[in-house]
Amino acid sequence: MLRFCTSLFIIVALTSCANGQQKTATARPKVAAGSTAKSAGVNLPSEEVVNAFMRQMVGFNPATSWKIVSIRPAEAEGLAEVTVVISSGQGAQPNKFFVTADGRHAVTGDLIPFGATPFAAARAKLEKGITGPERGPKDAAVTIVEFSDLQCPHCKAAQPTIDKVLAEEKGVRLVFQNFPLESHDWAEKAADYADCIGRTSNDAFWKFIQGAYDAQDQITASNADEKLNAIADAAGAKSADIAVCAAKPETAGRVQHSLALGKSLDVNSTPSLFINGRLVAGLGSVPYETLKSLVDFAVKEQQK
Repeated sequence: MLRFCTSLFIIVALTSCANGQQKTATARPKVAAGSTAKSAGVNLPSEEVVNAFMRQMVGFNPATSWKIVSIRPAEAEGLAEVTVVISSGQGAQPNKFFVTADGRHAVTGDLIPFGATPFAAARAKLEKGITGPERGPKDAAVTIVEFSDLQCPHCKAAQPTIDKVLAEEKGVRLVFQNFPLESHDWAEKAADYADCIGRTSNDAFWKFIQGAYDAQDQITASNADEKLNAIADAAGAKSADIAVCAAKPETAGRVQHSLALGKSLDVNSTPSLFINGRLVAGLGSVPYETLKSLVDFAVKEQQK
């Protein structure tokens, strides 16, 4: 993910795949309740003000451009949430900041849940919304929900770490949710195939996922059908049936449901994991020992 840092919005790249593409600041954003009106009791900054702000912050670099994605009330009372995509020589990534009610200050970074059980709301939303294939016991003390993109190299790199945790923690359940990024040209098709295979055979699904990761460098938008069919056959699925299923609108609808679930929980990069509702993003930069400690801690919390 890219993050704004310091007053100059210096961009830092972490090991995750994120949406974004080269665009200018002229694209029309989603502005809630108009550019100057109040929405849900929040003073929303106008598109013009946001563009002027961005011009001051990053306009010094002629190779940098931005697109306003949305201007809307934040979950935290009194704040406006602004999402922009900044494009530069490092790529294009989503960035979010929050504007105070008086319009005089912006707060960068993420809003995080607070309270004695800060992850309970996310955990409840996930338990209600997850639909993907599973590994591990249904009654596991810890559920890990993985939002992943089969074209994302960081998802491929993170998979051995996840597999190692599952091998050592027998009481952990893993649920896979498709989260194909718009910036990846064959990821959505792979997600459609994965969805269909997952509803046909759980065993074939996990073989297909690994096969897609292994063949990432060989798959392109032009040969995706051929490659994905071959991977499906090797996983034990009937590729002819899977290809028909993958082209159906209801399959696209299920993938969109998975995307919407992730976005409702502020997922904007892959791989993103939720450990009993606790978000762990940028997994490629998270050491195995840290991930294992988070899982062990979640297990102990459930035993209280």
